[in-house]
Amino acid sequence: MIRPQQPDNAKLMRWATYASVTTAIVLIIAKIIAWFMTDSVSIMATLLDSSLDVLASVINLVAVRHALQPADNEHRFGHGKAEALSGIGQALFIAGSAGFLLLQAIGRIINPQAIITEIEVGVGVMIFSIAATLLLLSFQKYVVSKTGSTAIKADALHYKTDLLVNGSVIIALFLTVYGWSYFDAIFGICIAIFILYSAWQIVKEAIDLLMDHEIDDQERDKIRDIVLQHDQVLGYHDLRTRRSGTRVFVQLHLELDAEQTLASAHEIADTIEKRIAVLFDDAEVLIHEDPVLRSSEGQGSV
Repeated sequence: MIRPQQPDNAKLMRWATYASVTTAIVLIIAKIIAWFMTDSVSIMATLLDSSLDVLASVINLVAVRHALQPADNEHRFGHGKAEALSGIGQALFIAGSAGFLLLQAIGRIINPQAIITEIEVGVGVMIFSIAATLLLLSFQKYVVSKTGSTAIKADALHYKTDLLVNGSVIIALFLTVYGWSYFDAIFGICIAIFILYSAWQIVKEAIDLLMDHEIDDQERDKIRDIVLQHDQVLGYHDLRTRRSGTRVFVQLHLELDAEQTLASAHEIADTIEKRIAVLFDDAEVLIHEDPVLRSSEGQGSV
C-alpha cells in the first residue's frame, strides 16, 4: 500500500530551498563589505562559509526538485536518495571550506596582523547575520517537522553552525579591540574544527540513507504496537524498514490463523497497512500473510 506524499509538503520543501539560497546571497554581500573594512580572519571565515552556503543550497535545490519527482519505469522506488547524495555533496564543500580556513588562521597566528578599525561594522554585520539565520532556521525547522526531508535537515544543520560561528566572531572582534589579536585566528581555528564536525554529521546521516539504515527504534515500536493490537494477529516477523528521501518503506510478515479464508487474511493485512501508513506522511507498506496453526501461536519478533 502506498500513501502519496502530501502536495503541501513538496511545496514547503521547494520554498525552503529558495529561502536558503536567498539568505546565503544576502549574507555574502554583507560579509564582503565587513571583511574589506576589518580584515578579520573570523569574518573571512563566515564569508567563506556563506559563499559555500550558496553553492550547497543550489545543489540542495536541484536535489530536492529531483527527489520530489514521482517514481518512473527506471526508478520504481522513486528518487528520494537524491537527497542523500546532496547531503554528501554539501559535506564535501563544508569540509573544503574548513580546510582553507585552518590554513588562513594558522598563517595569521604565524604572521599576526592588526585588524583595520571599523570593528562596529563587523559586529553589526554579524548581528544581522544571526537575525537572518534565525529566521531561516525557524522556517526550515517547520519544514523538517512536516516533511522529514534529509536535504533540508542537512541544510539546517549547516546554518545552525553559522549561529555559533557568527557569535564567536563577535567575541573575537571585541577581544581583538582590547589587544588580544591572536584570538581572531584562534576562533577561526575553532570554527573550522566545528565545521568539520558538522560535515561528518551530515555525511553519517546521508550514508545511513544510502545504506538503507533502519528507521528510529521509536517508530519501529509504534509499528509493532499497531500490528499486535489487532485481535486476530497471532504474531509477526521479519520487520524491515528504510527511508528514501521523505518516503518510508515498511515490510513485514504477518502471522494469521491458517484456517481463515484468504479474503479475511487480506482484509486484516490491508487494515494494518493503512494504520501503519498513518504514522508517516509518505509511506509504502507491504505485508506478507503467513498461515500459522493455533497450536503454534506466539508473539512475533523483529
